[in-house]
Amino acid sequence: MKGRASGRPSEARARLLGTASRIFYAEGVHSVGVDHILTEADTTRSTFYRHFESKEDLVVSYLEEADHALRARFARTAEAGEAPAEVLRAVAADIAGDITREGFRGCAFLNAAAEYPDPEHPVRRRVADHRDWFLGAVTGVLAQVGEGPADNAGRHFVMLRDGAMAAGCLADPEAVSETFLEGVEGLLWSRSVPGTHRP
Repeated sequence: MKGRASGRPSEARARLLGTASRIFYAEGVHSVGVDHILTEADTTRSTFYRHFESKEDLVVSYLEEADHALRARFARTAEAGEAPAEVLRAVAADIAGDITREGFRGCAFLNAAAEYPDPEHPVRRRVADHRDWFLGAVTGVLAQVGEGPADNAGRHFVMLRDGAMAAGCLADPEAVSETFLEGVEGLLWSRSVPGTHRP
């Protein structure tokens, strides 16, 4: 990708990416043209192509920025020194907080996946990378709660999260968040009571 040779993005690149990220999340990817982004960012087409090879390159960068932000949030929570169950509760609370905030439009990665059905497309590969990381991260925390393999529990958490992200756009976000957090409590209970979870 362009605009990273020095390791530090230029102000113009950051402005373009920040503008595109806001618009892509609010309006979708395919419905937003480059001209709309240029107008909102108050920049030129030549400036755009100095930093991004194509709109597709910009979309991948948008997802990379979202991925980096979510990984950083998770790391801060995991490094807070709490017990593993409390780490998972804090991660869940972050998700619930996202669902209830103004302007919530679902998960940026699920939204992008819906617009790019080809699993080999660069956008879908970026989505897959993020989801693989998230599944591994929550499974790693759940493995520290109770005994036995945590693979099923990790997948269960991700499915709860995915459902809440989708439902949060379609129903009362407060009720969705509450239901999601109750589901996480049930998952933690199943990990802590012997004989209640499957390998």
